[in-house]
Amino acid sequence: PLPEPKAGQVRIKSIAVGICATDLEMIAGWERTTTPNIPGHEWSGRIDAVGAGVDSLLIGKDCVAENVLTDGGEVGFEHSGAYGEYFLTEARNIHILPDNFPMKAAALIEPLAVVTRALKRLGLAKDQAVLIFGDGPIGLLSLMWLRQAGVEKIMMVGGREGRLALAQSLGASATFNFTQLSGDLIPTLQKQIGGTFPIIVEASGTAVGLENALQIIGKQGQLLLIGDYRDARANFPWNLLIHGEIQMMGSNASAGAWDEAVRLVVEEHLPLERLISHTFPAARFEEAFTLVRSQQDDVVKVVLEWIW
Repeated sequence: PLPEPKAGQVRIKSIAVGICATDLEMIAGWERTTTPNIPGHEWSGRIDAVGAGVDSLLIGKDCVAENVLTDGGEVGFEHSGAYGEYFLTEARNIHILPDNFPMKAAALIEPLAVVTRALKRLGLAKDQAVLIFGDGPIGLLSLMWLRQAGVEKIMMVGGREGRLALAQSLGASATFNFTQLSGDLIPTLQKQIGGTFPIIVEASGTAVGLENALQIIGKQGQLLLIGDYRDARANFPWNLLIHGEIQMMGSNASAGAWDEAVRLVVEEHLPLERLISHTFPAARFEEAFTLVRSQQDDVVKVVLEWIW
């Protein structure tokens, strides 16, 4: 049976959903997983029904929505998400999209909102160099956001040539493959920049990324952590943090950033579709998951599409 929206809720018909590494961790039994449940938090969809107190004119509108609900749970985590054909969310969280908006790209507004919340924590100057560790979707979205903000010199460290080539095409000033540089990474970066970086975005979620960041950040630099470090155990050089007076900050989720993220895509036409490397019909989800797990060089963001 279809889920019935209660007061203040809407029912969403899934159109597109991005596969996030967190989804695979949930399927593998991540501690936050509740069962039975349906993942899918990077999504776009169409309002199919509304509960009491919600304007019926919303029915048929394409949308995205913030995922945190009134009870503190999230769509795709504690509450069923967009890997299902239909799911429920709260009307107050909805962002209506223009007619004929590309819905596959819209599914990436959620990770863009995560990046937006994070990067707005920084004190940015357009003439400052920024180094990004991590060539995954969050790192690449950070690159796109910074370029859109007018930052001129952005460099990226990653491990997949396909993604680094994409970063170059998206406006990265230089890219570095750490798998090819080994112990020469820090000297290479120092030579490239002529010293250290005032701002570093750590989006790899790895211990080595964090350790390297502290080796190359400048005095009183800003170090922003967007990666997820659940399994990372870094050999943390505290003296570099203390004596360098480094401003290290973390950022989590996307609260307060959705209006700006939607505006960047709808009004400024940030080309999120460029990150979509593969699309599968939702019925072929197992094949799509296998591709994401393969970590092939050309895999960036994989999207499942519902065919109605």
